[in-house]
Amino acid sequence: MEQVFDGHNDVLLRLWLNAKAGGDPVREFTDGTFSGHIDGPRAKAGGLTGGLCAIFVPSGKLVLEKPDKSGRYHTPLSEPLDRQISLDIAIEQAAIAWRLHNHNAWSLCRSTTDIDSAVAKGSFAAVLHMEGCEPLDRELAALELFYAAGLRSLGPVWSRNNIFGHGVPFAYPHGPDAGPGLTDAGFDLIRACNQLGILIDLSHLTEKGFWDVAKSTEQPLVASHSNAHALTPVARNLTDRQLDAIRESNGLVGLNFAVTMLRPDGGDNVTTPLENMVRHVDYMVERMGIKCVAIGSDFDGASIPAAIGNAEGLPVFVDALKRAGYANSELAMICRENWFRILRWAWKEEAPD
Repeated sequence: MEQVFDGHNDVLLRLWLNAKAGGDPVREFTDGTFSGHIDGPRAKAGGLTGGLCAIFVPSGKLVLEKPDKSGRYHTPLSEPLDRQISLDIAIEQAAIAWRLHNHNAWSLCRSTTDIDSAVAKGSFAAVLHMEGCEPLDRELAALELFYAAGLRSLGPVWSRNNIFGHGVPFAYPHGPDAGPGLTDAGFDLIRACNQLGILIDLSHLTEKGFWDVAKSTEQPLVASHSNAHALTPVARNLTDRQLDAIRESNGLVGLNFAVTMLRPDGGDNVTTPLENMVRHVDYMVERMGIKCVAIGSDFDGASIPAAIGNAEGLPVFVDALKRAGYANSELAMICRENWFRILRWAWKEEAPD
């Protein structure tokens, strides 16, 4: 069974929400659950050895628009979030991550050496990511504190605006050129991430924000959970020009399993065939090369194809890639090795190749 390292999931959000309702996040992860997509038993059964686990503050009032008769939809961006409330929620989710680590439910990793050690002993290798930086202050003091707690990856925005930049809406058909890019504070955030060795994630940024990062970062360009706009024209997907820039930087795109970002019609339909996933992989491999394509499932954050269902179903996707002609060495790159190359670079463990 192919081992998989996932570039994006929202398991911490699910555990936090269930803890608010009285659940025990440690027991839920270790014993398994029928809810969501990731827990210890299902990850082990599916070959999911670890991933970037997002600290995410939800927009409680955001309601996704229903498609009209022609299939079009456009959900307005949610209102900006209160910083103090966002910080409280981020701390609570980080505390859950540490509780899981301290109870040996998973291993919280700060380096690729940590990841290797966790995988070797059969422990889920969790890396802290922040999806939308509303918990951070303008002066970035909280960034250094979260870094000390293990934060090693962040996306400046989710699909809403904050003091660091502007996000794209959930819209179909629509392009990513949906508003301004980084603010002055956003450029400062990029510089701080470069200095500390925190991976910068371009998913959810406007196209203008994408180019703002491209001209100011020292890292390869990475979109942890995005797909090809040419195949599925939703605002969250990447144009050919963006894919070309990622290739030129030796960066990476993690295939998002969200059906709305896979289907040509942008519909939220879990009967989406696996062939749609393979088509996006094929397109991005042809455009960028095999070393620039990986997995960013969006488990626990999106509707995914029913044929996969949850982390236990990952071998179904890998088998679909095998049937499409991908060799074992190529599968290893897509499933994990490409992520490790990027992390070693962004975390300053080795010079770029």
